[in-house]
Amino acid sequence: MFEQQPSSRTGVTFENTLRETPASNVLTYEYFYNGGGVAVGDVNNDGLEDLYFTANMGPNKLYINQGGFSFRDVTDQAGVGGYDGWKTGVSMADVNGDGLLDIYVCYSGKSSPDTRRNQLFINNGPTDLPGGGKGVTFTERAREYGLDDPSYSTQAAFFDMDRDGDLDMYLVNHNVTVIRSFEFGDVKNTRDPYAGDKLFRNDNGRFTDISQAAGIKGNPLGFGLGISVSDINNDGWPDLYVTNDYVEPDYLYINNQDGTFSDRLTDYMQHISHFSMGCDVSDFNNDGLPDIFTLDMLPEDNKRQKLLYGPDNYEHYALMVLNGFYFQNMRNMLHLNNGDGTYSEIGQFAGISNTDWSWAPLFADYDNDGWKDVFITNGYYRDYTNRDFMKYKGITISKGQNHEPADTFHLVTSMSSTPVHNYAFHNNGDLTFTDVSEDWGFRERNFSNGSVYADLDNDGDLDLVVNNQNEPASLYKNLSKEHQPERHFIQLSSPGPARIPAPSAPG
Repeated sequence: MFEQQPSSRTGVTFENTLRETPASNVLTYEYFYNGGGVAVGDVNNDGLEDLYFTANMGPNKLYINQGGFSFRDVTDQAGVGGYDGWKTGVSMADVNGDGLLDIYVCYSGKSSPDTRRNQLFINNGPTDLPGGGKGVTFTERAREYGLDDPSYSTQAAFFDMDRDGDLDMYLVNHNVTVIRSFEFGDVKNTRDPYAGDKLFRNDNGRFTDISQAAGIKGNPLGFGLGISVSDINNDGWPDLYVTNDYVEPDYLYINNQDGTFSDRLTDYMQHISHFSMGCDVSDFNNDGLPDIFTLDMLPEDNKRQKLLYGPDNYEHYALMVLNGFYFQNMRNMLHLNNGDGTYSEIGQFAGISNTDWSWAPLFADYDNDGWKDVFITNGYYRDYTNRDFMKYKGITISKGQNHEPADTFHLVTSMSSTPVHNYAFHNNGDLTFTDVSEDWGFRERNFSNGSVYADLDNDGDLDLVVNNQNEPASLYKNLSKEHQPERHFIQLSSPGPARIPAPSAPG
C-alpha cells in the first residue's frame, strides 16, 4: 500500500550521517544512535505540507512542497540550517500566534552548554523563490523568547497548558552520565539544570521556566525520549505523557487547572514499559477515550531475544519496585482506557508488544477504513546489548583496570550492526492488530528514527516520512486511494484568527 519514492523524483536528498571517531561514539555519548527528527507543516501557507529534517552531526534541511511529491531544498534561503552541534528533535508550532508556523530545534550531546542551546526559528512569512514558487524566511530568536535552553534536550511539545490562548512548552531532557543504583535515593528528589525536564509558561511572548512550581520532576534519573499531549481524564484540559528510558518510570502528568500538574501514573496504570522510547496517545478503538501506546526494545523472534540483553532478573526487578520505581517490563505497552480513570494494558493481546528497538509510533487510519492503524520506526545502528559484545567489553575494560588502556574505539567498531524493517500493523477493529509490514511495503531493513505522517499530495490518504541513519530519508506515497477508491475521506480548511481565545468553561 505504501510506495517509497526515489530522491530523484522527490528532490529530498537529506541523509543523517553519523561519523564515528575515537572521541565521538556510542561509548563516549550513549545516545549517539538515537537519531534525528522530522517535522511537517505548511510553513509558506500555500496549502501543501513542507518538511524539516534534523541531522545529528550535519546541517538541518527544509524542503518546500511543490506538489506531486516534488520538494525543493530552501534551507539556505530560509536560514534554518542550524549551527554546529548535536541536533535531536524538532517541533513546528505557531509560537507567536501570527498565523505562521515556526520551527523549534533541540540540541544535546556531551559538550559545553553554549554548544547545545536550542534554537527557535520565527517565520517571517512567504517570499518569492528564484525561478518561481513560494519560499519562506525565518529569523532565529530563541534567546529573545527565553527558549535558548542549554539542557540535554530530546524533544519539545508546544501546547496551551493554562488555556489562555497562547502556546506554552514542555521540554523533554535526558542525562549524559551514569548514575549508580546506590545513588538513586540521593538524587531522586533533586533538580538537575541540564538533565531534568522543564515546563515553560508563555507570558506575553516571553517564556518563563515554572518547572518546580508546576510540579514537574527534574531529577537526573529522567532519560526522556518521548512526549504526547492529550486530555487523558476528559476534563477539557491538556495532560502529558512522558516516556523515560532506564530506571525512572514514565510520567503521567494530569493538569490541575491551576498552572500545576500531578504525576498520577500509578493511579492510572498497573505496569509500564521499562526502556520507554516513543509514545502516542490515540483513540484506537473508537470509543471516544484516549488510549496510550509506548515503545520498548523487545525483539520479535526467539533468536534475537536470546542474543540481546533481556529484562532484569527477578531480584533486580523486585529491588527497583521496592525503591519506588514501579512495575516496569521490557516490551511495548498498549494501555486501553477503561473510562473510569484506569487503564488495562493489552499490548500482547493486541499483537504489537514486540517490535525490536523501536522509536516512533504513529497511530493513524492509513487505509481509510475508519480504524486507526499504527506505524513504528525501528532499528539501532549497532547491537549495543549483544550479550557476546557485553562480555567482551567487560573483559577489555577489566584489562584497563590493570593499567592496560582500553581501546574504546576498537570496542565500538567490534559491535555488530543488524538492520531491521519498520513495522506496520492493521487495526482489526476488535482490539487486535495484524502485522502487515511486508504487505504494505516496509520490507527494507535499515535504521529509522523520527517519523511523521501527512497527506503530502492532498489526495485524501496519509503518506509517511522517515528520518534514517546513514541512508537518505524515506518518503512513502500512500496508494490506498488508488487501491480502494470506494473508501471516503474528508478535507477541512479552517481560516480564522491567528490566536484562538481561551474557552470560558471546560468543553
